[in-house]
Amino acid sequence: MSKLYIVPTPIGNLKDMTFRAVEVLKDVDLILAEDTRTSGKLLKHFEIGTQMQSHHMHNEHRMVDNLVQKLKNGLSIALISDAGTPAISDPGFLLTRACVEHKIEVDCLPGATAFVPALVNSGLPNDKFVFEGFLPVKKGRQTRLLLLAEETRTIIFYESPHKLIKTLTSFCEYFGDQRPVSVSRELTKLYEETIRGTAKEVLEHYVNKPPKGEIVIVVGGKK
Repeated sequence: MSKLYIVPTPIGNLKDMTFRAVEVLKDVDLILAEDTRTSGKLLKHFEIGTQMQSHHMHNEHRMVDNLVQKLKNGLSIALISDAGTPAISDPGFLLTRACVEHKIEVDCLPGATAFVPALVNSGLPNDKFVFEGFLPVKKGRQTRLLLLAEETRTIIFYESPHKLIKTLTSFCEYFGDQRPVSVSRELTKLYEETIRGTAKEVLEHYVNKPPKGEIVIVVGGKK
């Protein structure tokens, strides 16, 4: 049956792959992968032999129409990213939107995503929160930070290790150096850690101990 499956993949620990995700990836006609080399290792581990095709931020715009046509022709397609749930700070939104517009069924499986465990283990309020993903690198960054400085809900960000110091410094400047912050790094992996404290304390920690790996920052809202 023609359908687009959105399939989460582990963010580190391969044991977080669900039985259903493996089953879907084996049964579909085509798998769209953010990086076929990275996903190739995952598919090999779970003995999945389905054909793969690259689908990433640099080609997703021009691929949408062709993929919609394949789905209309009866193909079943699964979309995966390198890690986590597609469309959450990864490619996936454009194709999902196109499928909805063309009344093609979309089935998003539940599964791994980095910000949920980071939020829960931060110890910060999680009854209401906002997910910001990556901050703008240059244009619009200051405007965004000024707006978020007034946000009363818990705020979640993704960040790369080489930009963490800059971002924490910005938090001290715009949010105040006493704002509570939690940084989770390498979630589900061997060297997983979460550092909690004020923005100033967490910044000082990473100035003295440069971070590695994938990072989620959780910031308490304005009191």
